Amino acid sequence: MKKSITKILLASMACTLAMSLAACGTKTDAPKAASSQAPASGKVTVYMPSPAGLSNKIAKGFEKKTGIKVEQFQGTTGEILARLEAEKSNPVADVVILASWSDGLSMKQKGELTAYQPKEADKLVKDFKDNDNTLFGYSASAVGVIYNKNVFPTLDADWSELANPEYQGKLAIPDPEKSGACKDFLAGYVSKYGWDALEGMAKNGMKVPGANKAALEAVTTGEVGILVAGVDYNAYSSIKKGEPLAIYYPKSGTIVNPRPAMIMKSAPDKENAQKFMDYLLSDEVQQMVADANLLPGRQDVKAKNIQLSDIPQIPADWTKMMSIASETAAKLNALCK
Repeated sequence: MKKSITKILLASMACTLAMSLAACGTKTDAPKAASSQAPASGKVTVYMPSPAGLSNKIAKGFEKKTGIKVEQFQGTTGEILARLEAEKSNPVADVVILASWSDGLSMKQKGELTAYQPKEADKLVKDFKDNDNTLFGYSASAVGVIYNKNVFPTLDADWSELANPEYQGKLAIPDPEKSGACKDFLAGYVSKYGWDALEGMAKNGMKVPGANKAALEAVTTGEVGILVAGVDYNAYSSIKKGEPLAIYYPKSGTIVNPRPAMIMKSAPDKENAQKFMDYLLSDEVQQMVADANLLPGRQDVKAKNIQLSDIPQIPADWTKMMSIASETAAKLNALCK
C-alpha cells in the first residue's frame, strides 16, 4: 500500500513539474517570437515599377542584409494596379511601390493599406509622406520635355507653346493610363492651366506610342522629335549611354511625383514587409536611388543630375489630382486617337 501511494505521489509531482515547465516556456517564448525571433516565413513579396535595374539591386541588397527572399513583380503602375485587382480574392503582395502618388492615395482611401513608420522616415522630404504613416515616397521623379537633338538642336518651348503649328507631327506622350508619372502630371497641369495646351498638342498629331519606355524609344529613333511629359530618369540614363537626347523642365512648372512605398493591409508577411520598408529608407538604398537617376526620398541624400529645389514645380493638390487623374488620362488618350 505504501509503495502504491509513493508511486502515485511521484507521478503527481512529475506531472506538476512538467506543466510548470511548459507554462514557463510559454511565458518566455511568446515575447521573443514577437520581438526578436525570425518570422515563420522567409520571404517578402514586392511589386515595383521601373527602372528594373534599381528594383533588382534593392531586392539583392535586402536579401543579403536580412536573409529574407524577395519575390518580385515588376511592371508599370497600370500593370501593378491591374495585378492587385486580379488578386483581390487571394492577396499576394506585401509591399507595393508605384510611380504615382495619386494612385497610392486612392489605395489608402479604399482602405487597402496599413500604417507603419519606417526607420529614417523623419529624414524624408516634407511632402514625401502622408500624415497617417501609410505612404512613403522613398524616391521621386519629374516629367519634362525630352527632345532629339538631331531633330531640334535646341529647344526651350513651354508646354503651351508645343501646341504651335511648327510642332505639327513632332510630338509624342507616354500613355497616361500606363505611366503613373504622366497621369499625375496631366492631373496637375489641367488643375492649374486647363485643357487648351493639351488639346492643341493633340491637334498637332501628338502620338501615344505606349508606356514610358516605348514613348522614349520613339524620340530616340527620331520617329518624333519631342516627348511631352517624359520621365526624367529615363532621359538621364539614355543621355549617359550616348543617345542624342536632351531634357528640360518647362518654365511654367511640372509635377514632382513621389513614388509611394506602402504595406498592404492584406500582406501575408507583414513583419518582413516592415523590414523591407526600413531598408528602402536606409543610406544604402537611397544612394542606389540617386545612382539610378531618380530623386532620393531623403532630403539629406543628393540627386545626381538636378536637385529637387532646382525643378520648377506646379503646386500639387494631390486630393484634387487623385479625383480627376483617371478621367484626365482617359480623355487625353481619346483626344490623341
